[in-house]
Amino acid sequence: MPQVRLRPQYPGLPADGKIDRNVVSGQDGIGCSKYFAEYNKQGYTGGIMGFWCTHGICYGFHCIPEGEGRNDAFAGLYTRWTKAPRVVIYDFACALGPYCMLREAEFFKDTVFVIDKFHTSGHKSCSPACFASNYAYDPDIKDINTSAAEFGNSGLKRVRLPVRYMTQRHAIVYIHRYLSLWNRQRRRKLASKGCCC
Repeated sequence: MPQVRLRPQYPGLPADGKIDRNVVSGQDGIGCSKYFAEYNKQGYTGGIMGFWCTHGICYGFHCIPEGEGRNDAFAGLYTRWTKAPRVVIYDFACALGPYCMLREAEFFKDTVFVIDKFHTSGHKSCSPACFASNYAYDPDIKDINTSAAEFGNSGLKRVRLPVRYMTQRHAIVYIHRYLSLWNRQRRRKLASKGCCC
């Protein structure tokens, strides 16, 4: 997806834009009990963050320089979507929602941030409003595949080894081509079932 706006700087937020995945109970008062270990493998980047629709189509990806944090998801959503998605499913949505609303409340005013069903077990102290399973009567959430990103990310694992031995420039081209083929195969499969995305 093409970039539609720049990610602003927020001078009133001193830690804005810094890697913060492991700092979940700090100043922002999230209080999430889920533990996220630091990604600290020497010589590796922080990985790839894919943005997936619920049908397993990758809208785009982001190279994470060091370790995944809320800013990676926020920046991807804010700079690439002309209008915020109605539903964002993310394994750390309990923290992503407040992070996004603190920075761009007008843009995300109609967005619901939910944790996929696969990741809810580790979020023992988070609000039930963060769990996709509690939206049984919401037509936008109740029937969607909340594990589509996990399915897509498992596909990305197939290229993990060759990408490790490439320069960043070559790795980005390689991943782009891989995801283009992935999307083509997914669209063909969905079209044969009468679905479209």
